[in-house]
Amino acid sequence: MKADINLKLIAGNSNPALANAIARRMTVYRGAPMELADARVERFNDKEIFVEIYDNVRGEDVFIIQSTCNPANDNLMELLIMADALRRSSAQRITAVIPYFGYARQDRRTAARTPISAKLVANLITQAGVDRVLTMDLHAGQIQGFFDIPVDNLYASPVFALDIRHHFPDLSKLTVVSPDVGGVARARELAKRLGLGLAIVDKRRSKPGVVEEMTVIGEVKDRICLIVDDICDTAGTLCKAAQLLKDEGAEAVHAYITHGVLSGPAVERVSNSAMESLVVTDSIPLPAEAKAAPNIRAVSVAPLFAQAILNVGNDTSVSSLFDERTLQPIYEAFYRFD
Repeated sequence: MKADINLKLIAGNSNPALANAIARRMTVYRGAPMELADARVERFNDKEIFVEIYDNVRGEDVFIIQSTCNPANDNLMELLIMADALRRSSAQRITAVIPYFGYARQDRRTAARTPISAKLVANLITQAGVDRVLTMDLHAGQIQGFFDIPVDNLYASPVFALDIRHHFPDLSKLTVVSPDVGGVARARELAKRLGLGLAIVDKRRSKPGVVEEMTVIGEVKDRICLIVDDICDTAGTLCKAAQLLKDEGAEAVHAYITHGVLSGPAVERVSNSAMESLVVTDSIPLPAEAKAAPNIRAVSVAPLFAQAILNVGNDTSVSSLFDERTLQPIYEAFYRFD
């Protein structure tokens, strides 16, 4: 294993809390101080983005921590400009750490004369000088193939599995639910990891954004249902699925969603829904109203990303982090394991 003394972290404005948490966890893992590089990322009066890096990065292995969440275009431009600044400053390798990859839902043409924006964003990131991408729970796995550089796609499911084992000691009463047919593979993976049954909410749309009919495939009566998905945006479909499960006799409904976009009326809908809890990660910073909601909470992926960054920097396995047995020791500060 090579020494990781040349690792440097730099953060944009999208999620400073997560960036600082990653730096703190890396300090613990390395046994040596790990701080974010001294830089300024600001806007001129006309909203142009300007980046200046004060630390020397020549020959360094640099990791840019930047989710491309709302405002997606501003955060994406920050990422691109930081990558360009690092490349022109002779950084040896630039890794874009993108906990939430925006534009991932535009991964294919859904109608005539529409773009594949996820591919365009991949091209922009590559041309800006990024050598590697580290992300989590891409909406569509094929997006990894849009890049001509290595992409490591981490998964929240092992972190969710640890959280579920902690909060639900009796796993025999649980059933994992996919809120749509497209998310079955994701839900099945978590169900298999925990040894649980699987149910599916099949929805039919009369037109985009309008759900006409929803039916449950599988047994949910007298079960504690865990809805699993990668993105919660306006929470309309999620809340309808939760109510349907309750109507079908579910004892309780909880949701585990990787990326809490929570746009528009989402927080109000979740607060007034049949769900007892919505668990998201901190890949996207929670708005104040979400933090105040009694049935919304976040689990941190900072330990996961901190270890992944160290593994990339030391040229060791990232796929080892797909196993919750590997993650358990680094999450012992969060959960008690018997």
